[in-house]
Amino acid sequence: MSGSHIAIPTILKVGKGTLNNIGEYMKESGFRQAVIYFGNGLTDMFGYGVMDSLKKEGVNVLEYREMDSVDIDDIIDMAFSIDAKAQVIVGIGGGKVIDAAKYAAYLRKLPFLSVPTSSSSDGFSSASASLIVNGRRTSVPARMAYGIIVDTDVIKTAPVKFIYSGIGDMVAKITALYDWVYEAQTGYTELNDFAMMIAKKAVNSFVRTPFDTIQDDLFLKELVDSLAMSGIANEIAGGSSPTSGSEHLISHALDKILETPQLHGIQVGISTYLMSRVQNHRYKRVNKIFTDTGFWDYVATLELSREDYEKAIDMAPSIKPHRHTYLHEEKYRELAKQILREDEELKKVFG
Repeated sequence: MSGSHIAIPTILKVGKGTLNNIGEYMKESGFRQAVIYFGNGLTDMFGYGVMDSLKKEGVNVLEYREMDSVDIDDIIDMAFSIDAKAQVIVGIGGGKVIDAAKYAAYLRKLPFLSVPTSSSSDGFSSASASLIVNGRRTSVPARMAYGIIVDTDVIKTAPVKFIYSGIGDMVAKITALYDWVYEAQTGYTELNDFAMMIAKKAVNSFVRTPFDTIQDDLFLKELVDSLAMSGIANEIAGGSSPTSGSEHLISHALDKILETPQLHGIQVGISTYLMSRVQNHRYKRVNKIFTDTGFWDYVATLELSREDYEKAIDMAPSIKPHRHTYLHEEKYRELAKQILREDEELKKVFG
């Protein structure tokens, strides 16, 4: 029998002002030579504070640059131009730069520090990256973060749509887990009970967090902590089943259909409510959190097309043909399209 061995972050710092202490955290871990990638425009916003913090602790920055490409060829070129003295790669910014940095770290077998500046998805804690390969958006293996550093003061400065996106991606664990159970019941996979428990605890802890506004420190900390736990659940399971089910397949299909898709977590959130209705599972809870946080109010301003979502439902099984979610069965795809047309909440979203 082989036991499981999983990688988990050694550093996890979530709270107010953590970005100013990044030098201290790196010094404690023995990192003296760093390469830093920033998201577009973030050097001016946060870069100099980060550099000061590193300098103060004697951490040398071998190279820093802003990164906007997620083309795999660009990242390979970048990764192999990194100074041989580098001990750690730091990615500071949104999903693009985090994906680029974690893939570069994977190629160079270096530790990776994940420093997200928005809470838009659980990508900052996952061991895969979404890159452009031969012109198509593709998920590739990447480095699990050695450390995750999230400054809730910084998260608050991001546009509110990124918080809504994170809420959508987090609540999605409700339907993803139900799909995973269904997949096991129909004989297509086996569950990992520990991964199941971690993912379930993450989403349940989040949806029960009291808040006055979604920019409350406690609410944002809980959101980020829960998204980080989701990445760990995937690592334990050896795949994304605990956190990504039929609701994610709809979003991935929309990415292919639409010229300008919405944020990942926005599409996922809408699809989570739809699938919770199809599964007849916890849809009242999903509706409540989307209503209370203002997620629905925001989504109603986006002028979304019901037809696009119907096409995405039909395309969903082809996104991951090896999976067997509810949407892999025709009767549930038909039910999903019916609910899309008839559900009162979704009528408000799609007009």
